[in-house]
Amino acid sequence: MRKYGLLLLIPFLLQCKSAEKLNPSCYQGKLVLQGICMNYVIEAVNKDLDTNKVEPIWQNPMSGKVYSNVFTLASVCTFPANIKEGDTFYFKVLNTPPKDNNCAQCLAYSPTPNKKLYIEVCP
Repeated sequence: MRKYGLLLLIPFLLQCKSAEKLNPSCYQGKLVLQGICMNYVIEAVNKDLDTNKVEPIWQNPMSGKVYSNVFTLASVCTFPANIKEGDTFYFKVLNTPPKDNNCAQCLAYSPTPNKKLYIEVCP
């Protein structure tokens, strides 16, 4: 009888494991630098994100700190305000700017990587 109980438990465990990824089109990111005026630097935690879309190595010229697999946030108007430096989140890469990416933004400069991505945070 215990063997049958274990067999019934296996599908449940597999479902939990598949839920970890949330959505196959979503990647895990980390806001590593919250610069002035939405000059945000995000690290692609997933190694399966196309490396041509991110800077493999980037050094912040102001702090000297080195980051790996990072990009500049291009979709500044739609990025949630509750995500702070050091937070991890899931996102998907957009091929075009989001419709709501037209907002007032200050022009103060903060160093960021050359590669920029429009992203949407996954629920």
